[in-house]
Amino acid sequence: MRKKLLLAGGLKMLSGLLVMGLLLFVPAGTWRYPGGWRLMALLFVPMPVVGAVLYVKAPELLEKRLNSREQEPEQKRVILLSALVFVVGFVLAGIDFHFGWTRLPKAVVVAGCVLFCGAYGLYAEVMRENAWLSRTVEVQEGQQVVDTGLYGVVRHPMYLGVLVLFLSMPLVLGSAVAVVPFLAIPWVLVQRIRNEEQVLETGLPGYGDYRKKVKYRLIPFLW
Repeated sequence: MRKKLLLAGGLKMLSGLLVMGLLLFVPAGTWRYPGGWRLMALLFVPMPVVGAVLYVKAPELLEKRLNSREQEPEQKRVILLSALVFVVGFVLAGIDFHFGWTRLPKAVVVAGCVLFCGAYGLYAEVMRENAWLSRTVEVQEGQQVVDTGLYGVVRHPMYLGVLVLFLSMPLVLGSAVAVVPFLAIPWVLVQRIRNEEQVLETGLPGYGDYRKKVKYRLIPFLW
């Protein structure tokens, strides 16, 4: 079982590297695309470290995150739309670099890298706090409401990390053009959260009380 899990994780990472590389470097028309390498390094260098920690400390969580598939029709549409955002955003960033349409200031790129790393850290902390953190919208057997730590601030801290992570990507790439499609990400996450809360309200005991206790879904004092 452990060997299969290790193999599945390695294949998933390699396929992600290949797909992202094609989406970024083919439109750029060159391997000498600093923004593309910068994003891939920030995304994939920490990934085996996080995977190794999960492999040792929480192999069940790692398995769920590698193998889960959405069952909710609404979530399938949301995932399809988010995939489209990534494809359009990455391809536009590569084309932008190829033709030299826009170049973000170095300070903005650095800020994007800082935000990206901070969001990655937030995501890792959420995984540490919530042992039921599945990639899919579902209520698992024996699942309990987590209301401590970040979950005492907002009900969906994972999606807050995802929001910052995704919105910082075009900044890391150094492309103002790529910002445009990524602006759809907040709307995509809102749709996912609304559907997820309906599922949790129906199937997870205590979630209704948790909603009353923690007022904000995603961003404190805003929503």
